[in-house]
Amino acid sequence: MAQERESIHGQWSSRMAFILAATGSAVGLGNIWKFPYITGVNGGGAFVLVYLLCIAAIGIPIMIAEIMMGRRGRRSPINTLRYLAEEAGRHRGWQVMGWLGIVVGFLILSYYSVIAGWALAYVLRAMEGAFSGQSPEAVAGLFGQLVSTPELLLLWHTLFMVMTMWIVARGVRSGLEQAVRYMMPALFVLLLLLVGYAMNTGYFQQGLAFLFTPDFSKITPNGVLMAMGHSFFTLSLGMGAILVYGSYMPKGASIVKTTLVIALADTSVALLAGMAIFPIVFSYGLEPGAGPGLVFKTLPIAFGQMPGGALFGTFFFVLLVLAAWTSSISIAEPVVAWLVESHGLTRRHAAWWVGGGAWLLGIGSVLSFNLWSSEPYLLFGKTFFDLLDYLTSNILLPAGGLLVAIFAGWIMRRESVREELGLKDALLFRIWRFLVRFVAPVAVLFIFLHATEIIKFE
Repeated sequence: MAQERESIHGQWSSRMAFILAATGSAVGLGNIWKFPYITGVNGGGAFVLVYLLCIAAIGIPIMIAEIMMGRRGRRSPINTLRYLAEEAGRHRGWQVMGWLGIVVGFLILSYYSVIAGWALAYVLRAMEGAFSGQSPEAVAGLFGQLVSTPELLLLWHTLFMVMTMWIVARGVRSGLEQAVRYMMPALFVLLLLLVGYAMNTGYFQQGLAFLFTPDFSKITPNGVLMAMGHSFFTLSLGMGAILVYGSYMPKGASIVKTTLVIALADTSVALLAGMAIFPIVFSYGLEPGAGPGLVFKTLPIAFGQMPGGALFGTFFFVLLVLAAWTSSISIAEPVVAWLVESHGLTRRHAAWWVGGGAWLLGIGSVLSFNLWSSEPYLLFGKTFFDLLDYLTSNILLPAGGLLVAIFAGWIMRRESVREELGLKDALLFRIWRFLVRFVAPVAVLFIFLHATEIIKFE
């Protein structure tokens, strides 16, 4: 019986441990670094509304499906999909979904580590008081100096990858679970304090208006695609992370309730980050569509002006590193688990092999911000980093989520799904099943078909 299966990697000690771990996977650079800048690039409120709709109608149903599939299979994504396909009497070829998730996660880890390295560098700068009394132009210059120096970026990229694999190598309870116990609550509290500061900038209302007042004339097909892609990126969907975390979930925990808590916490952090950042952007006359460097050009300005800013800034960037750390751990976990299960490697050896490969690929992203930032190193008009980010976030993650929805809604046996979800409310089960069978797949396909940028890379 499926319920008797146990993961060879261990299990979370409790439902709360799983919530903290999955929230740690979801809450990371995507919320604090990426969400504000792609919101700025896409005009604010209308993008936020589309993003929230994508979370509700697509992200949450697919997240429920991923956790359910993971707990049912109790293995890495590849082996879980093979087992579930066999249980349903379907072809083992469905395990290609697991391969897709592992490959996408590996690609994301390679550049995620580079961006997290920026946060590590800024911890040191904040401790040194480098932002004190600096003008917006001077702060932007500090960021430009960092990204234009490949040796520095490589150093921080290396350090962050070592940190990640050290935790992964320690296992589920000793490594993953212990890493998230205090990090997420601390980050949430600090964001609230930062929002409190933003309320006193004199531009808080303008920031809220930008974030929550829709102007649909600014929404483009590519903007809708980015909103959907980010809903997958921020919830860690389509890359096997949530599926493998679900495989460590205790049998008695409610998948639906747990998913709602995780999605609410993740979305709250993203919105709080926007509420903290955009008032600062407007108060200093900065451009909200500044791109990937937005967080590293705006928050240091606030830290440089506020009393105790050096200490406050240090804490913020430490916690930003911790948020990135918990997410990178979850991204690495699926491929590490597969290497242990299928190739007999020890967990430690598997972790360092994965980390070494992702580190090597990440050098391309390091060079994208300096030596490879112009022709002839561009492909489809994008740097190596931009291309990886675009392909994974806007194409491969939604494609993986689409396959999850199809598999959970159409391939798995209805009885197996209902048993694993444990839904006593027939109406609630029918609503979820309708969303995962029809709404999520149709929405993903519709957005793909109308996003001409997928083909043109414009």
